[in-house]
Amino acid sequence: MKFNITRPLTVSAILLLASCSFVDDKLLPPLTGDEAPATSTDAVAIAPSKAEGNPDPTLTTTAAAPVMADKVSRYQLPAITPAPSTGTVVGERVEGLRGELAGLQQRINQHSAQFEQLQAATTSNSQQYHGTMAAINARLQIGTTKGNPILINQWNDAQKGLEKIADDVSQMNSLANTVSADANEAGYLLESTKSTFELSGAIEEDHRQLTVLEDEASRTSVIANRLLSRLSGDIARQTSYVGAERANLTNLSDAIKNGGFLGSAGTRDYLKTTSASDPLTGGTNALVIIRFDREDVAYEQALFEAVSQTMQQRPQSSFDVVSISPLQGDVGANQAQSARNAEKVFRSLTNMGLPPSRVNLSATSNTQVASNEVHIFVR
Repeated sequence: MKFNITRPLTVSAILLLASCSFVDDKLLPPLTGDEAPATSTDAVAIAPSKAEGNPDPTLTTTAAAPVMADKVSRYQLPAITPAPSTGTVVGERVEGLRGELAGLQQRINQHSAQFEQLQAATTSNSQQYHGTMAAINARLQIGTTKGNPILINQWNDAQKGLEKIADDVSQMNSLANTVSADANEAGYLLESTKSTFELSGAIEEDHRQLTVLEDEASRTSVIANRLLSRLSGDIARQTSYVGAERANLTNLSDAIKNGGFLGSAGTRDYLKTTSASDPLTGGTNALVIIRFDREDVAYEQALFEAVSQTMQQRPQSSFDVVSISPLQGDVGANQAQSARNAEKVFRSLTNMGLPPSRVNLSATSNTQVASNEVHIFVR
């Protein structure tokens, strides 16, 4: 059988020629076998530039673009938009308001920068304070000698660090009073700007400038109130923190005297906090149970922590301190000792700052206890 291959080859040749027609002849050498035309090599003279002709050039560097710090610019206000004087009575009023607003914005920017500095100082002081506290706690956790002088020096450093934080809070309070005055002034200028629209004798340019000024006064009012809100929140948080840490330092001082934490592994068998029902008191939940089965029971740390947590959750709480003596051996002596233990716990609670009117003492006896106990309940 004979195949005809002439037609496909012809079509392929046509397609190839068609595709080549789109190529510039100057980009490819001729396919005829002739030599390619010579390319002109004549040089074209170009006069040197002014900079190239300078006999004493100097090197200049491009300044790097400034990096904007978010913390510095959070409450910063842009400059007031300038405007020409219109010569009208209303225009003079607009110029006065613009000047007052510019002065207020400058003060707010200064107070904003002061707030940022206070925040940075508080952060630094807090880090130093917690570093010192961590060192003390780590040493007490593994146990140490009673009244270790190294820990006493660290405790003194921690107290100084906490007072620095308290001083930062005091400065924040003063700054908040100043920013509050700024916010009030911003509100006044905003209202004054709005009321100026109602004055007669204005031209269109006066109202255009007033519109711009109203927007800027509104933005100033928002920033001033936002700064005041942030200050108020920080003051409340830091005040609560300093109060809690002062109490923590007081209890840490007792731990240093004892050479370890109160309520640590050596004392867990006689003191516990519980949320389970107490079978000795008819099912009432005891907050803390202290077992006086030895001399010098160290219970104050755990008691303070339990009471503090309760007061944070329920600030109006009162406490019942119930002494429970065993009904075995010398019952009378047990009851007398149990009463003394309850009075001791009562003094501990009042020394912690709890008003005596919120503590109620009572006593009972029970066959289920082997030694004198004191149970503290919340009511």
